[in-house]
Amino acid sequence: MDTFAAIEQRRAVKQFDPDHRLSPEDETRLLEAAIAAPTSFNIQHWRFVIVRDPALRARIRKEFGNDQAQMTDASLLIIMTADQKAWQKEPQRYWKNAPKEVAELLVNWMGPFHEGREWLQRDEAQRSIGMAMQNLMLGAKALGLDSCPMIGFDIEKVATLIRLPEDHVMGPMVAIGKGTKKPWPKPGQLPLSELVFENSF
Repeated sequence: MDTFAAIEQRRAVKQFDPDHRLSPEDETRLLEAAIAAPTSFNIQHWRFVIVRDPALRARIRKEFGNDQAQMTDASLLIIMTADQKAWQKEPQRYWKNAPKEVAELLVNWMGPFHEGREWLQRDEAQRSIGMAMQNLMLGAKALGLDSCPMIGFDIEKVATLIRLPEDHVMGPMVAIGKGTKKPWPKPGQLPLSELVFENSF
């Protein structure tokens, strides 16, 4: 599928065929698309929690997910999380294939850039989640599948359920599968004239 067509056709679909299954090859392809997204310093903060256990998915939906059907019915449910402290964890591995002088420059810069700036660490982790998530959803559309990003759940309770490490941050969930009902018409896009500025506001 053409990239622009995938962008234009991607919508948040709420109803999925509960009997549809993704092949292992398609699942791997989607995850590889997700990690092809850029990250600051190539840190790759993202950590993907694939919820396979039907009982766990049902519990999330019933107790913490506002009874959103896509949590149980979609072929794939991924909780997007990120490691806020990934910049501290063997940072040289992010640049192992780069020329030595480039690797040393960026690895040595990584610490001073992040140290003591917790707000930046969290922001970068969330930015990484967002870019990986968009790749996932566009990849799904290119495979003829649908997706739904979700933040309407009890973040703290779900974090406890998946045993989220203390230095990680929760992002949205993404449901992927075969949609069974067309989404509503687009509710309304703001015109570019309200959104785009040249040089300053």
